[in-house]
Amino acid sequence: MINRTFLFTSATCALGLAGCAMPHSIPEEKQAFGTTADGQPVYLYTLRNSNGCEARIMNYGGILQSLQVPDRNGKIGDVVLGFDNFDAYKVNAPYFGALIGRYGNRIANGKFTLDGTTYTLAQNNGPNNLHGGPNGFNKAIWNVKPIHTKADSALELTYLSKDGDQGFPGNMQVTAVYTLTENNELRIDYTAKTDKATLCNLTQHSYFNLFGGGDILNHEVRIFADQFTPVNTNLIPIGIQSVKGTPFDFTRPTTMGAHINDDDAQLKAGGGYDHNFVLNKKPGELSLAARVVEPTSGRVLEVLTTEPGLQFYTGNFIGQLTGKYGIEYHSRSGFAMESQHFPDSPNHPDFPSTVLRPGQTYHNTIIYRFTTQ
Repeated sequence: MINRTFLFTSATCALGLAGCAMPHSIPEEKQAFGTTADGQPVYLYTLRNSNGCEARIMNYGGILQSLQVPDRNGKIGDVVLGFDNFDAYKVNAPYFGALIGRYGNRIANGKFTLDGTTYTLAQNNGPNNLHGGPNGFNKAIWNVKPIHTKADSALELTYLSKDGDQGFPGNMQVTAVYTLTENNELRIDYTAKTDKATLCNLTQHSYFNLFGGGDILNHEVRIFADQFTPVNTNLIPIGIQSVKGTPFDFTRPTTMGAHINDDDAQLKAGGGYDHNFVLNKKPGELSLAARVVEPTSGRVLEVLTTEPGLQFYTGNFIGQLTGKYGIEYHSRSGFAMESQHFPDSPNHPDFPSTVLRPGQTYHNTIIYRFTTQ
């Protein structure tokens, strides 16, 4: 049995955070974090607000390495999974905190047809293409520019994905702005343009644990979706189905562990929850997609998005890793709320389109809002 309180207290004390005996340590706004295999420098950039919240973001993969927010007693703690050193991200990181593209989620058999041309992508997840391929945006070095305003702290990340990158057509210019607001929100605004018709489906892949250690099965979740997309054994959607009467009904607050071990074919296919929910919203509308409560700490996470879908993932394939502060990560040590378009949309004409054409601008906003109760 993991002593969750000990893990969390030890982790926060190790950083000298509020409520511990050690003095508070303020990191540099920009600090060296390592080098890539080809010698490119990797940096951590720190965003802060006046409430004690702090976000650390890498130029490598746009990775959110740390996110410090208060609990109901005002004690600050890290609520995202990750590693203390860059080498661990290079070796075995299941997309911890990463910016995902060109196509978040799966494309069946690594193939899609656009304007009469069939494109073949890498199959890096069984027969599927996953998260843009083996060298997607999560492994790119992004150009970073701090943005200083009177109200909030922000970073602008830019990247040019060249024609043919990971098999996708078109030169695509991507911008991601990370903003830490005074309302304890981490806001991510994506834009993208292309010079040739292509696919674009960007998301953010942080794994959250609102307590800071142990499993996430006691987290209570509500997802504002009356439907989800059931999958085949390769986790590719086979249609759209009502959540009513299934373990996927989170229309009322339900713990993540309440049904995760049910004898259900869909849960067995994903090893737990790894499914897209069809959000109850208008296209392009920024609205509440999910609300998660961790009862011990009192932390509350609300996820807002402009996207039509939300991939709810309970970290089923994390394996066994040693994360930040020496905490051991296992299956279901963290959960992801990946707001995005539906998996395999290019091969489902009835799903919302992920095609981006010249002259168009892709927009996508994700907000992770933290409160307590």
